[in-house]
Amino acid sequence: MAGSFGESFPVTHPTSHRLHRRPRRIALALAALAGTATPLALAVLPAAPAAAQQAGQDDLQQVNAYIRAVTTMTANFSQTDRAGQTLTGTLTLKQPGKIRFQYQKGVPLLVVGDGKALTVIDYEVRQVQRWPIGNSPLAALIDPTKDLAKFGRIVQTGDPNVLSVEARDPRRPEFGTITMIFQRKASAPAGLELYGWVALDSQNNRTSVRLSGQQYGVAVPDSAFRWTDPRPKGRATG
Repeated sequence: MAGSFGESFPVTHPTSHRLHRRPRRIALALAALAGTATPLALAVLPAAPAAAQQAGQDDLQQVNAYIRAVTTMTANFSQTDRAGQTLTGTLTLKQPGKIRFQYQKGVPLLVVGDGKALTVIDYEVRQVQRWPIGNSPLAALIDPTKDLAKFGRIVQTGDPNVLSVEARDPRRPEFGTITMIFQRKASAPAGLELYGWVALDSQNNRTSVRLSGQQYGVAVPDSAFRWTDPRPKGRATG
């Protein structure tokens, strides 16, 4: 899946030559978080008929309200690729722009967003990689200043209790598509709960992330988004 990383995560990144020898679960983790990196601020989707467009805009505004209402969140996640291989872990989010994916025991990978950049820390090979949050599909979830109405569209699900929002850059199809899935829930922020998302790259490789056990408004210290630098030189905390 390295071929789908695009400019935000180059094919020739330092660990790419080792992915074939390392567990597939590491490649899966990278793919779900960076492999379909889409510069969401640039994505503008085709116009829908007027009535449907208005309904879609209303739904997009509700999703915007959800993102702005969620100051902190913790959840469990389950991440599955098209082959059925699954990783699990915990997600911690704090607005604006902070996110942490702590993978299950045995997966020596950590993903942290500090508000400006997303960092992948690979403790197995002692390497660190960073790229702008704006080049990641996660920007739609962790940047409350973004307006989904400018780069997303509602995908009909056939279920009035489920909202599906698709974001992509039609000018860079190789970056793929991200689809965020929300469930209507009166007790959740803005009446919505993030259920998960699906990333699809230009080779139709699909990775799904499902959330459970969401908790909102919990105390999350800034230290949750620090990390230990595993590189032999300049060992420090991020």
